[in-house]
Amino acid sequence: MPSALSPSAVRRLRGSLDEQLSALGEAPFEGGDEAAVAACAEAVLRADEPLRTAVKAAVRGSLAVLADRAPGHSLEVRVPPYGAVQAVEGPRHTRGTPPGVVETDPLTWLRVATGRLSWEQAVSGHLVRASGARSDLSGRLPLWPVPPPGGAGRAARH
Repeated sequence: MPSALSPSAVRRLRGSLDEQLSALGEAPFEGGDEAAVAACAEAVLRADEPLRTAVKAAVRGSLAVLADRAPGHSLEVRVPPYGAVQAVEGPRHTRGTPPGVVETDPLTWLRVATGRLSWEQAVSGHLVRASGARSDLSGRLPLWPVPPPGGAGRAARH
């Protein structure tokens, strides 16, 4: 479980994931907690109209995974209105705007976090605003391995 997620947040994530999977006509998720974050993000991205609770859970969960994998306080990653985390080693800020900021919308964040959209494409397409010396997340994203096209089916991820 990502350390930034409380046990109650994990319960909400799993509940939201199962609701989204049900809306997609799929079986409930049976895997571990971090895999549930990835599965929730993927389920949201597969949905024509994703459930708000599932989007929120996927964003918060994936931000928590990023914060666990890139601990620090020199970069703030913002995905309004659902969450923000501080990550990446470097100078710690205590007041005002941090030295580095990344901001994007929820669905773009989930596409980049899952590898459906590359960091470079998101930045060059102005879908992500990134400023500061440590704001390049290309070496940290996607958060999970990208399945090969036509590769592992949904059953293998659940």
